Amino acid sequence: MPSSIRAASKVADATAPAGTGAAPDTGSTPGTDAEPTPLSGGKLLLAGVALALANFVVVLDTTIANVSVPHIAGGLAISPTQGTWVITSYSVADAISVPLTGWLAARFGTVRWFIMSLIGFGFFSMLCGLSNSLGMLVVFRILQGLSGGPLMPLSQSLLLRIFPKQKAGAAMGLWAMTTVCAPIAGPILGGMISDNWTWPWIFFINLPVVAFCVFAVTRLVTPFETKKAKVGIDIVGLILLVVWVGAFQLMLDTGREHDWFSSPFVVAMAVIAAIGLPAFVIWELGEKNPIVDIKVFRHRGFTAGTVAVALGFGAFFASVVLTPLWLQQVVGYTATEAGFTTAFVGVFAVIMSPIAARLVGKVDLRITVCLGILWLGVMSLLRARWSTEADFFQLALPQLLQGFGMPFFFIGLTALALSSVKPSETTSAAGIMSFVRTLCGAIGTAMATTAWDNASRVSRSDMVPALNGVSTTMEQLQARGMSVEQSRGVIDRLVEAQSATVGATHVFTLAFAIFLIAAAFVWLAPKPKGAPQMGAAH
Repeated sequence: MPSSIRAASKVADATAPAGTGAAPDTGSTPGTDAEPTPLSGGKLLLAGVALALANFVVVLDTTIANVSVPHIAGGLAISPTQGTWVITSYSVADAISVPLTGWLAARFGTVRWFIMSLIGFGFFSMLCGLSNSLGMLVVFRILQGLSGGPLMPLSQSLLLRIFPKQKAGAAMGLWAMTTVCAPIAGPILGGMISDNWTWPWIFFINLPVVAFCVFAVTRLVTPFETKKAKVGIDIVGLILLVVWVGAFQLMLDTGREHDWFSSPFVVAMAVIAAIGLPAFVIWELGEKNPIVDIKVFRHRGFTAGTVAVALGFGAFFASVVLTPLWLQQVVGYTATEAGFTTAFVGVFAVIMSPIAARLVGKVDLRITVCLGILWLGVMSLLRARWSTEADFFQLALPQLLQGFGMPFFFIGLTALALSSVKPSETTSAAGIMSFVRTLCGAIGTAMATTAWDNASRVSRSDMVPALNGVSTTMEQLQARGMSVEQSRGVIDRLVEAQSATVGATHVFTLAFAIFLIAAAFVWLAPKPKGAPQMGAAH
């Protein structure tokens, strides 16, 4: 069995990050010291599917709303850029909940908290679908993200508990399959639901899945409950984390709508974030049981890898969100067509993932990771060549080819960063990387939509004075039966579409530059001496 799979079998202890003071999970039932017997046959199949599906719906909700933003914006009478708050609020809440997972699992029990999180995720999914204003939807998306965040690591941990140790590889394969397939299915399902039903159903479809998972886990997985322990939690660190992250994201999300720093609210959020971040770092460095172990950044390889993850995933997720918006608002694609176009990104990612995993520990990871990031950058340059006349093949090709580089970026970069830390710090380091990756995805989304809007405005202001033959075109349109106002409207829509396209290509070009910087940071990491313990990072 490969070393990465052997190490993965130890992930059952990974729900207690370093610094929480929690004792390692023993896998025993409450009140006993006996190790529960792994499931087998139909019970194992049913429980495994339930845990994997729980992971699936949580990951699904990170992408299912991407192609539905125009529908949500239209239904709630808001702008599409405001509609992206539905994506960023979920991502930020999900990121904040990750450091709490270990403490919550130790305090309440892994299975018990998994069920509570699952019920909360389903309940707030229902409330998201029932929302009739942007404020309500964002609040419930935040609560949905807080509830769903722990489900990813807990589902992984419980899968390894219910499977026999010799089948740990199968457990991780099942978990990884749902993690990879969910982002592919998200845009397709979101597009089909939005076009054929209504946007609230992108949240309502979670309910039957959650009901099945709760039933199966309650009946089959409860014997694998872990012991509860009264452990301390870094309350001050948690408050500082929520304050600075929340303020920074609010600044990014509302800045464009309020003309940035001409708004007292945006200025206040910027000041709170600027004070909150260093205060959080200083507190965590001096805290005995920190919620985030900042000290792990003393390892040069981990710091370089985390910076590369932050830059690379921010640029990657920005493209993931911006592409369906441009396809629907400018090119005229339906949500379903946009979903199918963007879903191609997962085809080669699924095929290349096992290859990328096998290369860990066999070749210099800096080479494969750097090439993977550069490949993503080249795909961003291909998008920068898009135009409103591009056909489906031209639009889908970068999405399809991007899958070649994704596994080397995600798997290889995680392995590179974790190979630099001590084995006892692996879980804490993996949690930090997950937090940074998710948070920077939300930040990248907010910055990309703002940059797109600004670049579109600049392009329009440059384009209008340079238009040629406007009078002739107006006459031709009026000769076809249009009024003067209708003719002006046609020309205005053409200018708007072209300026929005130029703005989008500007963002894609900027993303290419960010990928280059991320690739350069990889070489600041020392050459890995061996395969890292990847159990906590799958």
